[in-house]
Amino acid sequence: MRTALIFAILATSAMSVPALSQSDPVTLRVGKLEKEMKAVQRKVFPSGVPVEPELGATQPGSTSGLAASTPIADLTARVDALESQLKSLTGQVEQDGFRLKKLEDGLKAHDGRLKALEPQPVAATAPATGPMDVATPAKPAATTPAKPSTAAAPKPAATPAKPVAPAKADPKRKALIDAVEIPATGDATEDAYTYGFRLWQAKLYPEAQTKLKEFVAKYPSHRRASYAQNLLGRAYLDEGKPALASVAFYDSYQKMPRGERASESLYFLGASLTKLNKVADACKVFKEFDDVYGAKAPSDLKARVAKGRADAKCTA
Repeated sequence: MRTALIFAILATSAMSVPALSQSDPVTLRVGKLEKEMKAVQRKVFPSGVPVEPELGATQPGSTSGLAASTPIADLTARVDALESQLKSLTGQVEQDGFRLKKLEDGLKAHDGRLKALEPQPVAATAPATGPMDVATPAKPAATTPAKPSTAAAPKPAATPAKPVAPAKADPKRKALIDAVEIPATGDATEDAYTYGFRLWQAKLYPEAQTKLKEFVAKYPSHRRASYAQNLLGRAYLDEGKPALASVAFYDSYQKMPRGERASESLYFLGASLTKLNKVADACKVFKEFDDVYGAKAPSDLKARVAKGRADAKCTA
């Protein structure tokens, strides 16, 4: 099922059948298989880790028959088996891609719902005025022609010159923020993540969210980016905003699937969807967890996923 297997077959065939020509049908099939295997292996093993061949032992009766035709028949049978294995592997790759697409289709609406779920600023509206009030600005121009220059000077400038006074910072909250120690280890990247973590730990969720978002935007390739994106979702979840949390967790899994907190983010995504009463989507997420991380996830995380599946009343 792998490129190394094809190389082994080619070596065997070269030793046993030196007379095979480049135009032989079996040789052409091997060359085609080699190209297809390389393409599939690039998908399945993107890291380029070498794969050991899985050569099966020759069956005792495989050498029966005419000696001249035995190597060709044996090679043909092994190529047939390779083609079958390649077809199976290709089908698995397509199935994995289809499964992930279904998950994406089921969750992509969250990005669109964000604006509707976030509190929108209320535009200041002037009190309703009657017809007499609307006509008032025209009255001075009609009765006192000499006053346009006066009206054009200070009065119009006075209205926009009144900025809305900023809300005074809550001294108690400021004291809580100041009480959180800002790390200074000399590693600016690690310190930035640690400070966001400490703000979350102190339950200062909005401030933690700001710092964690800044971290992910500034250091998207750092190993701590997976931690920060996952913790951002948890800060939203702990603040009682499961919709925003679900988007943060989904981004953590989708954008950093190999991150150290990707599997945990997938669990919290399911938990967030359950809180939003999206139990069907939550069950899809827990199924995705089992398919992708189930075999290698730590036992405590598996236990949380099992509880999450029970909370969502998943049937399978």
